[in-house]
Amino acid sequence: MTEIEQLLDRVADQARNALPWGWSSLPGPVGKESLARAEEALGFSLPPLLAELYLRIGDGGFGPGYGLLPLLDNPPSTEPAAVPQYLANRESGRKDPDWPWPEGVLLISHWGCGMYACVDCRTPQGTVLLYEPNADEADHAWYVDAPALTEWLQTWLDGTGWYEESHDGADPAPWQDFAIRMGATRVR
Repeated sequence: MTEIEQLLDRVADQARNALPWGWSSLPGPVGKESLARAEEALGFSLPPLLAELYLRIGDGGFGPGYGLLPLLDNPPSTEPAAVPQYLANRESGRKDPDWPWPEGVLLISHWGCGMYACVDCRTPQGTVLLYEPNADEADHAWYVDAPALTEWLQTWLDGTGWYEESHDGADPAPWQDFAIRMGATRVR
């Protein structure tokens, strides 16, 4: 069994045993057709591990914070679905250039107070970013939560994430690639 298979088994086990706030039950996995529709709407593919989470474990409702967001639709939770929220954020960023939303950065989990965990789908390992919109400007709203989705899931499973009360490690570092991704011509 590969390390990814072992990780998926651990996530599935944890998902069955702990529902985040607001979820009455763990939704079933999405089908390949739903994943294809989501990727078509987004205009990019999900990193393989993220796709497997949706295909094998469930359409949201597990993981840190309020749990993984549903992919296309939001029942049974009150959380927004990832794909429509991404599209809305991109549109909002076009209307307000001071708060652009980076292409390929998909929201995956809500932390509350407007904060989200997001996966940079343009990276093969699925870098996980923390979006903290309570900052004074967009350049200060993005942090690297984990260099890879595998590490992000591992910290959740091990109870060692920055969001844990017992956490005594470093806080997430600023996402240095934000300015590069948004274009060097963006003036502050």
